[in-house]
Amino acid sequence: MSPENRGAVAGATPDAVPQSLVEHLPPAARPYARMARLDRPIGWWLLLLPCWWSEALAARIAGHWPSLATLILFLIGAIAMRGAGSTWNDISDRDLDGQVARTQARPLPSGQISVKQAFVFLALQGAIGLVVLLQFNRFSMVMGFLSLLPVVVYPFMKRFTNHPQLVLGLAFAWGALMGFATHLGTVPLAGYLLYAGAIAWVVGYDTIYALQDIEDDAIVGIGSTARAYGEHVRLFIAVMFGLTLALIGSAMGIIGIGPAGWIGFAAFAAHLGWQVRAVKRDDAGVALRLFRSNRDAGLLLFAGFALDAVLAAA
Repeated sequence: MSPENRGAVAGATPDAVPQSLVEHLPPAARPYARMARLDRPIGWWLLLLPCWWSEALAARIAGHWPSLATLILFLIGAIAMRGAGSTWNDISDRDLDGQVARTQARPLPSGQISVKQAFVFLALQGAIGLVVLLQFNRFSMVMGFLSLLPVVVYPFMKRFTNHPQLVLGLAFAWGALMGFATHLGTVPLAGYLLYAGAIAWVVGYDTIYALQDIEDDAIVGIGSTARAYGEHVRLFIAVMFGLTLALIGSAMGIIGIGPAGWIGFAAFAAHLGWQVRAVKRDDAGVALRLFRSNRDAGLLLFAGFALDAVLAAA
């Protein structure tokens, strides 16, 4: 069964992961799980990875191993807050989503969930995120609350600018600050460089993602970097990924990362280079596969950072 037909039958969007755990939930729970994007786990992975990067780099600075407890809390928080952010996005975009082929099957525009039910679900996910945040120090709690600002603003930016990915980057890259906040109680210069690099990474990979919606976005008047750069979109992605590497590499240099970290960085760089070569402006299937592959790119970098921290602390 094609992705499109599967979405029509199951109520999932065409870019949902086939045979996800959502399909095994009770029918009444499935629309909520889809609203939280549990059938599209790449979202929480991409939110989580900058958190893990920063935790590993902060541990390296402190001379410790990365904290397993913190990594797990970040995982729980990323899943909850990705779901909350997606729910808020769907509430804000419910009218626009009904006009875009890829999003027409979402729970709100398709009538599976009411707006009131969506707000209750949003509050529940936010409460889970708050419980996670309360496990950390006061500085981390302040930083966590500040992260909500770009999340609240993002759904509306696509109506006013061709660069909403920049605001998405502010939100999705925020975890690059949180590891330093929780481990060190402050954010050093390297942390801000990591954050800036993660923002560029988000802009790059979300531009690839937005290639799926160029035609529909033009019809309903939604802005994106994929539309803004047109025939030059590959160059734009290359620039964003190049900036990603320059900024993250600078953070690593300041910290004094060892060989293991640089090996992970080299693998990450090679992966981004492959994406630039493989991307095709008019192939939505390739765009989706490349977008999802950023989980693997981010894990390669984390593996290098984590191993370097472990070796340095030995």
